[in-house]
Amino acid sequence: MGPVPPRTRRRGLPSTTARSARKLGEIRRAQLITTYGVGAMIAVENESFLIRGIDSWDISEAPFISEPRLARQLGVSGFRMPPAPDADSARDGVRAVRFPEMYSCPHCHQLQPFRKFNAPAGRAECSTCQESLVPSRFVIACTHGHLEDFPYWKWVHRGNRAGSGGCGGQLSFQADGSTASLRAVLISCSCGVEKVSMEGSFRRQALRDLGIRCGGRRPWLKDAPTESCQEPPRTLQRGSSSVWFPVMHSALSIPPYSQGIAKIVAPFYDGLKDEDPASIKSFVRVMKLLLHHPKYTDDDVVAEVERRRTAEIDAGEQDDDTEAANRVGDYRRKLYEGEYRSLSTPHPEDAEEKQEFVCEAPTAPIDILRSSHGLTQVMLVKRLREVRALQSFRRVEEPSPADSQLRQSAISLTKPSWLPAFEVSGEGVFLRLAPERLRIWEERPEQVARAARIRENHERLLSARASDSDKPIPPSPATPRFLLLHALAHTLINEWSLDGGYPAASLRERLYSDEDMAGVLIYTATSDSAGSLGGVVAQGEPDRLDASLRAALHRASWCSNDPLCMEAEASGADSLNMAACHACLLLPETSCENNNILLDRAALVGTPDGRVPGFFNL
Repeated sequence: MGPVPPRTRRRGLPSTTARSARKLGEIRRAQLITTYGVGAMIAVENESFLIRGIDSWDISEAPFISEPRLARQLGVSGFRMPPAPDADSARDGVRAVRFPEMYSCPHCHQLQPFRKFNAPAGRAECSTCQESLVPSRFVIACTHGHLEDFPYWKWVHRGNRAGSGGCGGQLSFQADGSTASLRAVLISCSCGVEKVSMEGSFRRQALRDLGIRCGGRRPWLKDAPTESCQEPPRTLQRGSSSVWFPVMHSALSIPPYSQGIAKIVAPFYDGLKDEDPASIKSFVRVMKLLLHHPKYTDDDVVAEVERRRTAEIDAGEQDDDTEAANRVGDYRRKLYEGEYRSLSTPHPEDAEEKQEFVCEAPTAPIDILRSSHGLTQVMLVKRLREVRALQSFRRVEEPSPADSQLRQSAISLTKPSWLPAFEVSGEGVFLRLAPERLRIWEERPEQVARAARIRENHERLLSARASDSDKPIPPSPATPRFLLLHALAHTLINEWSLDGGYPAASLRERLYSDEDMAGVLIYTATSDSAGSLGGVVAQGEPDRLDASLRAALHRASWCSNDPLCMEAEASGADSLNMAACHACLLLPETSCENNNILLDRAALVGTPDGRVPGFFNL
């Protein structure tokens, strides 16, 4: 995540600071979910803005995205792509507000709120010097998501005055550039107090020691009241990734939702679910819903609406019975179980249907993969669609399954009925491990002990993150089975990036690990094409996959950091890995759905001394 957005092929972000919408800049739709979503700061030329909540967006022309399974789990009626109105006629769309409010002039060094510079309309310029202004480099935020300008006046006066601005002086900001340290950034006041550098402002207790408390501000939400907050604020760089961590959820479109009458009805379901059959049939005729789908009738539409109604009722009753599971965020299990069943079942291509999910077994037998590598099934996913939605975001600390409700920064002032999302299309290969061989391996005491070491560290971290929450601490997924599937996915992604010509960042993993699941999907998907024209699917052909696995396992058997890497008792952030480092298993963050944690290369190939057996060494 960079502080400066791309300057080509971008979509408009009008501002609400002026009476009529002002076009600030342009970014891609997908970036409003992944990089510059609600609550994130975006640099436009020499100004800085904060993306406002979705309740202020104009979604009249925003395309609807259907993914019923994900919508049901997230408690919304559906999804919409961020609006992208025509640039020539656009007066609205995605809104932004100026933040931070403090700016400085590089010539006269004045440091004050932007409005006091009396800048010309539509320009960030000092009215005295005609120099371009510079937005404040520093902001403060707390782990509950509140965000404010850095309190420069309190910092420079260090308790010499009771109230902010009480001295009546003019603040100055100087960075002499002699060093890159905070010691070279000086804040002064014309009242005569001694100059103070920014050194020490990033200490965890620096602001609390000065009596600076969190003001509970949420400037990205229009007219949002301040909240009472006891969390200590932290100083952050405006462009730091710690200012905004997106909380995204995704789901694959699987049958029956991805094709046929279900796909036709999906965009209109919200308006039809409360109607009687006669009204539904009338709507079908008026809207000519089936004009290009002669194989279906209005009775099929009525049946589909009724089927979805029943599914929603059943899901609601199930949620009441599993309230505890939902409280700990176990939505992924329900989504992944459906995907696992679909990936394990052939769904051949139908020339008469516009399908979003095509999954077939290889034409060649996979006997060599069964005998040599313990794979019981290989499926070539020739077409897939994934919907990725932004639910909320975090600040200061990255998201955790144990986060309390207070850490979930809202993207709307009221509970939203929809969420911003985008869809990607692509292809992949699904591998399923032989259950008998897997059960024998995962019960070996040596492997159980290694997994237990990671699980204890992970549960200790989850417990610390849940200290201010009243919900149960979610269990760690760090089982021998999970470590094996995760390491296998990373090893294959690294191998295919070398052998198939794909950048590792363009390949993604999806792990299916539970008592009844033992599979991994490796796929590529993009928002502006229909996949990669078979390049990933070709890697799943038995002969080629056998060669890839042999090469990948050979590469995994030795790391350039060995023996330190393999013999490490714990590695990685918060000691959540065992034998895993940047030279062997770690991937770009876009590829791993678990932030490069819960990895152990020994699960694949065992330890050199043979005491811990690897799954592929049995």
